[in-house]
Amino acid sequence: MGCFQSKVAGPLPPNDAAALPADKPADPEAANGGADGEGDGDDKEAVKRAVPVFREFALAELRAATKGFSADLIVSESGEKAPNAVYRGRLDGGRLIAVKRFSRLSWPDPQQFLAEAAGVGKVRHKRLVNLIGCCAEGDERLLVAEYMPNDTLSKHLFHWDKQPLPWEMRLRVAYFIAQALDHCNAENRKIYHDLNAYRVLFDEEGDPRLSSFGLMKNSRDGKSYSTNLAYTPPEFLRTGRVIPESVIYSYGTVLLDLLSGKHIPPSHALDLIRGKNILLLMDSSLEGQYANEDASKLVDLASKCLQFESRDRPNIKYLLSSVGPLQNQKEVASHVFMGITKATSVLPTICSPLRKACTGMDLSAVHDILLKTGYKDDEGAENEQVQEMLNTKKFGDIAFRDKDFKTAIDYYSKLVAMMSTPSATVFVRRSFSYLMNGQAELALRDAMQAQVCMPEWPTAFYLQALALSKLGMETDAQDMLNDGATFEAKKQNGWRS
Repeated sequence: MGCFQSKVAGPLPPNDAAALPADKPADPEAANGGADGEGDGDDKEAVKRAVPVFREFALAELRAATKGFSADLIVSESGEKAPNAVYRGRLDGGRLIAVKRFSRLSWPDPQQFLAEAAGVGKVRHKRLVNLIGCCAEGDERLLVAEYMPNDTLSKHLFHWDKQPLPWEMRLRVAYFIAQALDHCNAENRKIYHDLNAYRVLFDEEGDPRLSSFGLMKNSRDGKSYSTNLAYTPPEFLRTGRVIPESVIYSYGTVLLDLLSGKHIPPSHALDLIRGKNILLLMDSSLEGQYANEDASKLVDLASKCLQFESRDRPNIKYLLSSVGPLQNQKEVASHVFMGITKATSVLPTICSPLRKACTGMDLSAVHDILLKTGYKDDEGAENEQVQEMLNTKKFGDIAFRDKDFKTAIDYYSKLVAMMSTPSATVFVRRSFSYLMNGQAELALRDAMQAQVCMPEWPTAFYLQALALSKLGMETDAQDMLNDGATFEAKKQNGWRS
């Protein structure tokens, strides 16, 4: 394992993870009891156990989690221009969250906002990005949901980098989203606002999930559709009202996105369908890698969903019965289709004090732990026969203890130059001193050197995580926390690499 490298973030430890159980099957039907919804009650209970209980958050907690609602942590694809921006955040325990921020004008009555959010929070399912909390303090109106690390359907369809979304994965998206809507319908949440490719996100397993944010209006009395009018259900344009059949229409627009790889107006797509120009509709980046019969069935379903008159559109059960039989590679896990590299390391089930302190950026606690830890057994013993080295180390340690970090850097730098055998502890202490001195890049370099000295020492990884977080590299910082936790787990279980 290298000192530091950017990679796909691995799963959080079980006590911190906002994920569903890791042993869920790749088979879409087995995972959800089949297209007919069989076994749905058991799934619902499993999700309730895995996802935190919905609660009201304190504003201070969410402000800290998002670093004061930093623009650098906005994950909405429109960035700061988004009317209701979504931020990535991290709670004290290390859990990653998504925080949607409304304006006070959208929900002037805080009690109404809290009541609406609590209602959405009761709807739990493995095909949803579940809502875990809310906040209504002062002028702030905030929703808190699970964080999905692998981007939106919009990104994978319209702005992909390495590979287009495979056809089988597109069929899986259509099926999983139909399952999510079916569950919402069963929970008497028949209205989903503004269903589009931005509302579909991919979890750590690569499975698509439907954002629970869409179950809640953008405002108490405001419009429910923020997309271009060309994609809006006809009845909404006529009456300003959203009805259950409007959700079916929007599902049809998502099917068009999956078919074409582009966000094309339904009217244009229907013209192509009526003219039997289906090839012109299909995404050219697929290079014909799809079954014509399956594509025709999906086109036909999209056409039914996009009927002008709402009464002519199919219901959600029809969607399930149409896309369920198209799942031809159920045995292949989503992360394989998506090209997502999954971490295979075993993570601990407890959180050590040092990992907790680093996760929460509690530098005072980190300093106390480093002082108590001291030096590793016999570390640099062969060097300490020289009195000058002993004195230099002593003065460096005194400065470190007294939090005179500039002086500590000077003495530890002299000590590093004197020692023939590098000391991981000296590098870690100097790394922390650099960090406290506002020199995060030098802190990262020293933490990496500590790992070179002792490749499986968790402290070296945790110091890298602190430095990376200070440099704004949050994903890589989380990787280092996970790597450190892996080696702690090995130590706890008496394993040897």
